[in-house]
Amino acid sequence: MSRAFSDITFTPSVKAAQELYGSRAGNRHFELADDARSELTQTEIQFIQARDSFYQATVSENGWPYVQHRGGPIGFLKVLDARTIGFADFRGNRQYLSVGNINADERISMILVDYPGRRRLKLWGRARIVHESEQPDIIAAVGDPGYRVRIERAIVISVAAIDWNCPQHITPRFSEDEIRAQIEPIIAENENLKVQLQMLLENQPTT
Repeated sequence: MSRAFSDITFTPSVKAAQELYGSRAGNRHFELADDARSELTQTEIQFIQARDSFYQATVSENGWPYVQHRGGPIGFLKVLDARTIGFADFRGNRQYLSVGNINADERISMILVDYPGRRRLKLWGRARIVHESEQPDIIAAVGDPGYRVRIERAIVISVAAIDWNCPQHITPRFSEDEIRAQIEPIIAENENLKVQLQMLLENQPTT
């Protein structure tokens, strides 16, 4: 058995590049692995559910790739089961580049990054467009009750392969909520110290 991602990505030209630059031997273990890593474990599920953004790549009929950033509230990318993820697609600039690409070629790749934790998950899959008239249950599953905007469609992805990437060169970045969670205890402690100092000053004996 081999890793599913190496079956997808280690094409003859990739293997030739590995040979050229001396990494072919070091990459062979991916082709001899016992675990194919073609479905999500609890580790990947928790990681996906904690993300508020990801990058996805699709390809058009003319062979040009298109990389899109997708963002939303934490958990907007839903894990439907161990082999399926999906998200709600709302009205945007109405160019429909990713949607059109998926209709022409279902293959998709994604990168999800935990910037504070310096972790990165790569995912390959096959995507399909789902409309409410076809599968209302899917639309309901990818929706967020707190975000009352009409869902135009859902993007549902059948997972084909996953791989964790090394943390090198991931610069830690923090969202406002993450920064707030770090500084709120410091602010509270500072306010408490101010109160204690004020009480000490008020209780100082007068001369």
